[in-house]
Amino acid sequence: MTRKISPQPSCADPFDPDSISLATALVGIRQLAEPLGSSERLGLRDSLERISFRPIQSPMNVPASANSAMDGYAIAVDSLPASGVGEFSQIGTAYAGQPFTRVCGRGETVRIMTGALLPEGCDAVIMQEQVEVDEQGRVLIDSSHRSGENVRQAGEDVKNGETVLEAGVRISPADIGVLASLGIAEIDVAKRPRVAFFSTGDELVGIGETLAAGKIYDSNRYSLYGMLSRLPVEIIDLGVIPDQPEKIRAAILDAAEQADLILTTGGVSVGEADYIKSILKEIGETEFWKIAIKPGRPLTLGQVGKSIFMGLPGNPVAVMVTFSQFVVPAIQALCGMKPQQPMLFSARAMDKMRKRPGRHEFQRGIASRDEKGQWQVSKTGKQGSGILTSMSRANCFIVLDDQNAGVEIGDSVDIQFFDWSQGEL
Repeated sequence: MTRKISPQPSCADPFDPDSISLATALVGIRQLAEPLGSSERLGLRDSLERISFRPIQSPMNVPASANSAMDGYAIAVDSLPASGVGEFSQIGTAYAGQPFTRVCGRGETVRIMTGALLPEGCDAVIMQEQVEVDEQGRVLIDSSHRSGENVRQAGEDVKNGETVLEAGVRISPADIGVLASLGIAEIDVAKRPRVAFFSTGDELVGIGETLAAGKIYDSNRYSLYGMLSRLPVEIIDLGVIPDQPEKIRAAILDAAEQADLILTTGGVSVGEADYIKSILKEIGETEFWKIAIKPGRPLTLGQVGKSIFMGLPGNPVAVMVTFSQFVVPAIQALCGMKPQQPMLFSARAMDKMRKRPGRHEFQRGIASRDEKGQWQVSKTGKQGSGILTSMSRANCFIVLDDQNAGVEIGDSVDIQFFDWSQGEL
């Protein structure tokens, strides 16, 4: 009788009945990662890329008064004839910051520069290219113009009391420009979550150390640092922790004392030296640990004290994939940001891609425009979860959902561009 082996579910399987979906994992993360609810007041320039803590209303109209959008001549439109050309006498000039203070009457015009206040009695600005000035200095304007022409009305951009910045928004250069235009010098922003992270593994050595047989340099902490540094967080790097349960336990407890979010890489699978899951059960709570994605199937979500714990896989590409899909939403939630779905674009596949249904896959791609301006995407080459160059050469993920059974050249696929700063990796 031939003896048979009953294999256990593994990362090589297209589907693991014990794993959860990408969508279910995201729901669990959002439920666990609640806003920290604390703020600090910063000067406007220092608030760039931080998260607004509360809505901000405008204390004024912008513009405060009607003003000219063009260099030209300000008139009252009802001074124009029903047809033909009207003659106007120029009675003065209005400059930005130096308004014309008299009333402009019928048959009169004021030379006006861009940004200057609209003189009293005027309701339109005729651009200088559309008028003629005769030898006697009379300004000739035809009858084709209308009230409000080339005039920026008071409150046209922002009305007094209008909300100009919602809570939970990452503050952009345009946002600080708008706030500056309102004379707002300081705002309240959400305090940055503190994120502590470390790598686990006896095989890891730091940059600058001798690389002995069987050892590898720890790249994960550098990738994590790079990704975290572009997010509104405080970073705590706890280094490399060897595969010793007592040291891993101590490192997690130390991180829980000082961080809102703890990230680890490695040690979350089922190997004999993978201790994270069992330690977390002893000192905290575990929510899940297997997700139906590739790469990145083994991932632990849990809690130690008041800190959220996320144990990422050890393979370098899997670290970056799971960071983009799960860590970024957790940080957004801690900051009080509104949930943001990564933007997907349709592209034409330039390569054949093998895939079996059952898991979401994030292959690495290089997207470009074809001769018609449409997106097309090629793979970066080998897609193993340990091939970190597949990330450094790529500018997007090729996102293949769990129902996808493979891609032929010319098929339409979804791509997700890397945007480390906004979380759409």
